[in-house]
Amino acid sequence: MADVDTSTTQGRDGRTAAILRSAEVTPRARAGGARTLPMVSAGVGARDFLNGITMFPPGTAIAEHFHNCDESVMILRGYAVAHVAGERHPVAAGDVSFIPAGIHHFFENVSATEELHIFWTYASLDADRTIVSTGVTTRIDRELDI
Repeated sequence: MADVDTSTTQGRDGRTAAILRSAEVTPRARAGGARTLPMVSAGVGARDFLNGITMFPPGTAIAEHFHNCDESVMILRGYAVAHVAGERHPVAAGDVSFIPAGIHHFFENVSATEELHIFWTYASLDADRTIVSTGVTTRIDRELDI
């Protein structure tokens, strides 16, 4: 877990705010050379969602998959093709997707030279990923050890 700055003011439910610094988070290795920085999770007090940043080397993608909850992805850096329900959508920095639970998708870094950085949010702490080709389902928090 990264060094977390927490507020001295508690919310109505007793939780404190946190500032998470991506430069201080140890990246988790993913398939194809991708790396993920888990950010907001139950470990910092979240109860309703998970988020983080994934970096894809040039020409890579994570396998086609779907989730048990809604997901949103914002492109932070680079260019990609978002493959959603069998359709291809070119996306670039600043573009945001909304992908409801159960829809097959993946993001492909189409650059030959530049990394792709995405910021993702899952609408549940119990989010999971099912790989379409294998049927294997893994909880996101277990997959990223958060």
